[in-house]
Formats: sequence, structure tokens, C-alpha cells
Amino acid sequence: MIMKSNNRRTFIKKSLLAAAGTVVAGNVSAQISTPRDAEGPFYPITPQPDKDADLTKVQGKPGVAEGTIIEIHGQVLDTELNPIEGATIDLWQANSFGKYHHPHDNSDAPIDEHFQSWAIIQSGNNGQFRFKTIMPGAYPYDAKPEDQRTPHIHMKIGKHGYEPVLTQMYFPDQALNKTDGLYQRKTAEQQAMMTAKYIDKSNEFLYNIFLEKF
Repeated sequence: MIMKSNNRRTFIKKSLLAAAGTVVAGNVSAQISTPRDAEGPFYPITPQPDKDADLTKVQGKPGVAEGTIIEIHGQVLDTELNPIEGATIDLWQANSFGKYHHPHDNSDAPIDEHFQSWAIIQSGNNGQFRFKTIMPGAYPYDAKPEDQRTPHIHMKIGKHGYEPVLTQMYFPDQALNKTDGLYQRKTAEQQAMMTAKYIDKSNEFLYNIFLEKF
């Protein structure tokens, strides 16, 4: 129990400390802002005290969330590639079974009481952020089993002086990306900006967020 608690504190500390340098990959030129997407019906409405950067555990509970554990990190930048420190990233997602911890999600999928499901974090030095979660499961859209949403994570990103962005982060190599209605409405450029990138084909992903100044 002590070891698990120490591991959790270590991860959270790492997520808050700024590393040296930046993580923007490749020869990136000035960008448009991250494309916007639907909020969906399941933004959290039940208060919870634990909204830190480790969604795989819930404070006060000994278990670990079910599913594949992943880590996501990147930077919040403006459209001229200047890092934005202190941006708020409000994120929420379905659990590994495709269930939201939300009273209006009436699907038969189980709730995972050890999955935090919601986090509010801030970008640090160089605009960097990091969080730990599980790969979200797919779920039926409009209660139609044949129409499933591809795995995704919802995000609201904002800071005073910048246009806020409400978006969804998608994952590469997901078969449902080809049939997901929201994903397919985006252009190829937009899809590329909204899709996280593998790091060495591991369970770690890179995802950069771009905000436009007022």
C-alpha cells in the first residue's frame, strides 16, 4: 500500500515538474488552433475531490483501473509555437468498458469504481503537460450497437488571453476511426492535429495542443 502511494505521488510530481527543452517533434511551422469537436452528453456533473493527473487510481481506494494503462504528454502552444504556461486542461473520458461515470449514461457497460474518469490539470514550464490514464473503450452512439464511437478523450483547454478550445483527442490505428462520424467529418489535416502519436509504438503518446491569441 505504501509503495503504491509513493508511486502515485512520484507520477503526479513528474507531471507537474517541467523537463528541460521542448517536445515539439519535427519541423513544425506556425499552426492553426486545435480543431474543435462536440462536447458530448457526459461532461462530469458529480463533484469529486480527486481530479489529479493520474486517472488510473482514485484517492482513498486501493485498486487500479481496469484496462491498458497509457501515458499522454505534450505541450500547449500558441499558433506561432510559443509555449503557454498555466493553461487549464479539463479532460474526461469513458472507462475501458466504454462507460462514462455519469448518471445519464444508461448503457449496460459496468462502472469502474477505481477509474478517476475526470481530471483538471495545468501546463507547466514550456507549456508541458502529462497525464496517466487507461485506453478508453468504444461505445454505441445513440444506443445503436452498429454505430460505435471510436476511442477518444474529451478536452477543454483555456487560458486568459487565448481562444478556448473544446475538442476530442483520438488515437492512431483504431479501426473505428474509419467509421466514426465525428472523426470522418474532419479534414485530413484536422484529423492529424486531433490524433495522438505513438512514441516508439509503446503505451505512451504525444499530443500537442494549439491555442490562438485573442
